[in-house]
Amino acid sequence: MQLAVFVVEDNAEIQENLVGALEELTCVRVVGGSATEDGALDWIARNSDWDMLIVDLFLKGGSGMRLVQRVQRARTDQKIIVFSNYVNASVRKRCAQLGVDAVFDKSTEIDALVDYCSHQCTLLGAQAALSPAHPTGGTP
Repeated sequence: MQLAVFVVEDNAEIQENLVGALEELTCVRVVGGSATEDGALDWIARNSDWDMLIVDLFLKGGSGMRLVQRVQRARTDQKIIVFSNYVNASVRKRCAQLGVDAVFDKSTEIDALVDYCSHQCTLLGAQAALSPAHPTGGTP
């Protein structure tokens, strides 16, 4: 099983390094990315099959915080993660108020983000193992 992740990050080098690390070290499959709020919202409006959004707060166009406010999750298990250089207690509090699942500081918490994604992969695998391959009562 793979975790479908959409990355909202305006720094191409950071995005490339993040994608490489997550895809190499976890079950993450990056399904797309955007450097702007509007680009991310357009993609999300057309795609409901994502498992996780990773969002920077400061973007080339728009705001990651506003994006988080505007995202409509299609499923209750979809995760929204903030990954930014501008993390402090008030940012964490505001993110919690908006329903963000986790907040990580780019400069000090990349390992914690990788661990979080690995844990989500474990949960995804456990969920898949519990789901029957065929509906009950039917024949394969």
